[in-house]
Amino acid sequence: MFAIAVAVLTWPSFFRLERTFPIAQIVSFRGLLAIAFAALAIVALLFAIARPMRALALTVALIAVVSVVANVAVVAARGVGTDTLPAKTEDSIRVMTWNTAGSATAPDTVAQIAVAMDADIVTLPETTIETGEKVALAMRDLGHPMWAHYTDYPSTQWDAGSTTLLISPELGDYAVIESSLDGSSNTSTVPSAVAMPTTGDGPIVVAAHAVAPRQSYMEYWRDDLQWLADQCVDDNVIMAGDFNATIDHMSNLGVDGGTLGRCRDGAVETGNGGVGTWTTEIPALVGAPIDHVMASSHWKPTGSLVLRSMDSSGSDHRPLIVQFEPVD
Repeated sequence: MFAIAVAVLTWPSFFRLERTFPIAQIVSFRGLLAIAFAALAIVALLFAIARPMRALALTVALIAVVSVVANVAVVAARGVGTDTLPAKTEDSIRVMTWNTAGSATAPDTVAQIAVAMDADIVTLPETTIETGEKVALAMRDLGHPMWAHYTDYPSTQWDAGSTTLLISPELGDYAVIESSLDGSSNTSTVPSAVAMPTTGDGPIVVAAHAVAPRQSYMEYWRDDLQWLADQCVDDNVIMAGDFNATIDHMSNLGVDGGTLGRCRDGAVETGNGGVGTWTTEIPALVGAPIDHVMASSHWKPTGSLVLRSMDSSGSDHRPLIVQFEPVD
């Protein structure tokens, strides 16, 4: 039974349990899971000193060590961090996402980071349009103007009921589609925004926010991930935000080689997919990588960055930035 439990926690998608409570919650933290199994292996080895328990204890230790190796390998394969972004070209697009935790993060702080990253698209879950406009104005004053768009669910408590999206005028004019605004087609509990270009040939932009997978919200969470996958059916989509899900939870939701729908995860493809974006209360390498920047086949990720230096900014999420180049 122990071996089966370890296998389920290490390879949940094999058992089709990656979106099942409480396995979904546990597998979010593969770094912590590896540490827990390492501690269990040490305890088992100590018990192995006693001859009557030696066979059982050594078996438990072996299984735990295999799980440690497997979990560390998964995190390493997804990427444990890069420190710089490549130089921007004329065609580059940089996308930043940051769940600001509402008023916990000052608008000027968000603006300064977005300008320093030279972001063309900024998705801000848990950010009201009033705060988003302050960010946009601060960015304009820093020489980096942006248009602000949003969706909100007025009945949702505090700023989690709003998602703001900033887009550079250089990408053309955009408008949030009506079904995002009125909620007729959207994520279930906290809103996402789908913005379409009204001029130019820029990408469809999805500012994503899925509900957290609390026990009573599991069905809503699964529906949200499927809804987000359904938004990525075009070749020219960029989707970024707080998915409240790691790559593990997206198993079987990708098509045509995509991670989610036809979108591929930019951080995984550029060496940051194993770096935790939540929560800032623990080191990034044992955190949960639940914030993502994804794009469909028209865009190729060339670099990414998880900003660990902002852990004291007020938000419990870390900003994630991904640079893309168009694919001819």
